[in-house]
Amino acid sequence: MASIDSLPLFPLNLVLYPGEQLPLHIFEERYKELTRYCLDHDVSFGVIRSADEALAEVGTTARIEEIVSRYDDGRMDIRVTGEERFRLLEVHDEKSYYTADVVLIDEQGQDLDLDLKERVITQHMKLLELAGRTVRPDLYQDVEALSYVLAQNAALDGDQKQELLEIEGENDRIRYLIDHFESLIPRVEQKEDIHRRIRSNGHFKDFPPEEA
Repeated sequence: MASIDSLPLFPLNLVLYPGEQLPLHIFEERYKELTRYCLDHDVSFGVIRSADEALAEVGTTARIEEIVSRYDDGRMDIRVTGEERFRLLEVHDEKSYYTADVVLIDEQGQDLDLDLKERVITQHMKLLELAGRTVRPDLYQDVEALSYVLAQNAALDGDQKQELLEIEGENDRIRYLIDHFESLIPRVEQKEDIHRRIRSNGHFKDFPPEEA
């Protein structure tokens, strides 16, 4: 496995997946310095989830794709793209921002089970429909890792997003999502049914009528 010494770290209370784009507003001095370093040396930094003052064990390297805006006081709006997963080995605090020695996680070379693929796409389309979102079949086409694409719009909480990021193998990540959807979709459908009955019957005792 490949390793990186002193990877600049950007702890955030979120999970970034390989291939996912993320807008960031850079305003703290330490992250202004981190961004300048990455731009000057054309290197990536590591986005890793920070929750309850603890860093996760697995994160994703991020490449700065675009500087969207620069401000007179040094703040920046940037757009980054997730690249490769990494596992923390050792964290250093010798600079204004954290750096870490990490090992990159190889994606297991396995073919996606077509039955699992069809099942999870059907579930995801159903969830989008229930959420009133436009279903785009092209979302699922020509992607390197379908699980990462689906996970961005799967109503996963922060812990679940991190769990999925740490799972080895695309088929196992898809199985994780299938289990999640099997639990989530009936609850969303039940909620939708309640709202439909509220609209048709005026209001229930515990639900005020919706404003027009």
